[in-house]
Amino acid sequence: MFSLRRIGSGRVDEGFGASSSVCHKLCSYKMHATTDGNNPLTSEPMEDTRLCLSRRRWRIAWLLGFGVLISYFDRVNLSVSHAALHAAFGISNIAFGYLSGAYNWTYALCQLPLGVLLDRFGVRRIGRISTFLWSIASFASAATTGIGGFFAARLLLGVGEASTFPANAKAIGFWFPTRERGFATSIFDAAAKLASALGVPLLGILLLRWGWRSSFCVTGAISLMYFAVFSKIYRDPQDDPQLTNAERQYIAEDGGETARDITAQASLGYLIGQRKVLGMALGFGSYNYVFYLLLTWLPSYLSFALHVDLLHSFLYTGVPWLFATMTDLAAGWLSDALIQRGWDPGRVRKSVLVGGTAFGLAIAGAAKAHTATQALLWISISIGGLSAAAPVGWSIPSMIAPRGCVGTVGGIVNFSNQLSGIAAPIITGYVIAWTHSYGWAFGISAIYLAIGICSYIFLLGKIEPIEPAFRSASQ
Repeated sequence: MFSLRRIGSGRVDEGFGASSSVCHKLCSYKMHATTDGNNPLTSEPMEDTRLCLSRRRWRIAWLLGFGVLISYFDRVNLSVSHAALHAAFGISNIAFGYLSGAYNWTYALCQLPLGVLLDRFGVRRIGRISTFLWSIASFASAATTGIGGFFAARLLLGVGEASTFPANAKAIGFWFPTRERGFATSIFDAAAKLASALGVPLLGILLLRWGWRSSFCVTGAISLMYFAVFSKIYRDPQDDPQLTNAERQYIAEDGGETARDITAQASLGYLIGQRKVLGMALGFGSYNYVFYLLLTWLPSYLSFALHVDLLHSFLYTGVPWLFATMTDLAAGWLSDALIQRGWDPGRVRKSVLVGGTAFGLAIAGAAKAHTATQALLWISISIGGLSAAAPVGWSIPSMIAPRGCVGTVGGIVNFSNQLSGIAAPIITGYVIAWTHSYGWAFGISAIYLAIGICSYIFLLGKIEPIEPAFRSASQ
C-alpha cells in the first residue's frame, strides 16, 4: 500500500514578482517509489519549481504592446506631416485641427458597438479585421491626391484602430490574474508613448529625406506585417495550444476571465448610468485630451511658438514621450509589486490614478514657457504623471465591469476618450487662430484635468465590480 509523505515545499516566484499557489501545489512534490513495500512513497521539493509555469501570458502582453506601437506610428504620422501638408494642400491651422480630429470621429462612433461586438465575437476575430483595415488606411493616405482623400483615409484609420485599446483591455482580463494586470496593461499603454518618442523623429527624418508619402507607405507596410503576426500568434487562453494547464489555472485563480460560458449580465444603458463608469469616463477623458493635444500639436508648438527648426522640433518632441514611456512602465510595475506585497489593491490603484493625474496639471506651466527647455520640462512632468496613471486606468474596466461586460465598459470609457481626442486638436486650432498663442490651449487642458481628478474621487469611488442589473439563468 502506497502512502504520500510531504517532506518539503517551495515557493514559486514567477513573472514579475508574482507567486503562484497553483504552481506551488503542482510542483512541491517529486515522487520516489521503492521496491520495498514497507517504505512509503515519499516526496521532495523539485529543484526548479518555476519550470512548471510558463510565461505565455507575458508573450501575449508584448504582442499587444507591439500592435499599439505600430498603430500609433500611423497616428503620429499626421502631426509630423503638418508643414508638408500645408505646402502640398495649403491647409490652415483650423483645417489641420479638423483633419487631426477626423480619425477620432469614426474611432469614437465605433466604441460602443465595438465593445458589444468584442464581448460577442472575441478579441482575435475583431483584432484581425481591425488590423487589416488600419493597414489599408495608411496606404490610402500615401496615395491621396487631395485633402478630401486624406480625410477619408483618416476616417478609415479610426474605424480600423477603434478596437485596439478595448480589445487589449479585454485580452489582459483573459490572460492575467488581477494582481499582474497593472504591469501587463502598462506594456501596451507605454507603447503608445514610445511610438511618439521613436516615431516622430524617425518618421520626421524619413519625411525630410523622401517626402511625406513615403512615411505613410512605411507605416502601412509595418501594419500589414503586424496583421500577419497577430493572426498567427494570438488566441484566447482556452484556445491557445501553447498555454500549459498550470499557467491556465494560475490565471483563473485570481480573477482571470474566460471567453466561454459568460453571458452579458448588464445592458449598455445600465452600464452608462453607473457612477463608476461615468467617473472613469470623465477622468480618462481628461487624460486623453492632454494626450491628443500633445500628440497632434507638440511639433508645431515647438516649431512655430518657440522658433525651433523643423528637424530639431521632431527630435525634441521625443523627449517628453520617452519620459512618459518610463513612468508608464514604472507605475504599472510598482502598483503590482505593492499589491503583491500585501498593500490594499484599491488604495494603491486609486493613489496612482489620482496622483498621476494631479501631476498632469503641470501642463499649465507650459503656458508661461519662453524657451524649449522650459516647455519640455513642464510638458514632461505633465505627460509623465498622466502616463503613470494610464495603465491603472486601462486595467480598471476589467475590475469594475460585471463578468462578460469588460468589452462594453472599456468601449464606454474609450468613447469618452475619443470625444476628448476629437475636441483637443480642433479647440487648439481655434485657440491658436484667435489668440496667436498656445497659452489658453494649455490652460483649458489643465481645467479639464481638475474636473477629471474630482470625478475619480467622487464618482469612481472604490475600485470594485459593479452589481449586474440581472443574473444569467445559469446562476
